[in-house]
Amino acid sequence: MIGDGELARRAGALDWLLFDVDGVFTDGRLVYSERGEELKTFHVRDGFAVKLARRAGFKVGLLSGRKSGALERRAADLGFDAVMLGHSDKAPVFAAFLADHATAAERVAYVGDDLPDLPVLAACGLALCPADAAAEVRRAADLVLDARGGDGAVREVVERLLRARGDWDEQIAHWTG
Repeated sequence: MIGDGELARRAGALDWLLFDVDGVFTDGRLVYSERGEELKTFHVRDGFAVKLARRAGFKVGLLSGRKSGALERRAADLGFDAVMLGHSDKAPVFAAFLADHATAAERVAYVGDDLPDLPVLAACGLALCPADAAAEVRRAADLVLDARGGDGAVREVVERLLRARGDWDEQIAHWTG
């Protein structure tokens, strides 16, 4: 675990916030309709947090092992800067992401919750996970969130990073006048 000073230093160096989806944006449960359509629920404050992050200058992306119409719709609604879906082996996708976006691993925060996320968590500049992440992921993370996946974890990431950078008050001033 890192302290507040180290969090502020690393948060100040970030350009990208990259998220896994199932278990981070969602609670990790898979729900299917009678017709076999995959259904997902997303927390509205997590979506708003993506917008806050982008307003604050972060680029935001998804790196998920699954691909679904519901996820593609949510990604389009929120206007992510990078969307990489259907990749169970995340390490080579992360390396390609870095090359494609001409950025360094230290400039990327990654939020994951399960074993396939471990290679990216080990390689990125700031590794975060929800409170209910797998034990191995919690041990690998620089910061374990208080929120569970699908229950405001993304919002907590954005708020904590903006506070660490000293940008939170500027972001909320837009809404508080």
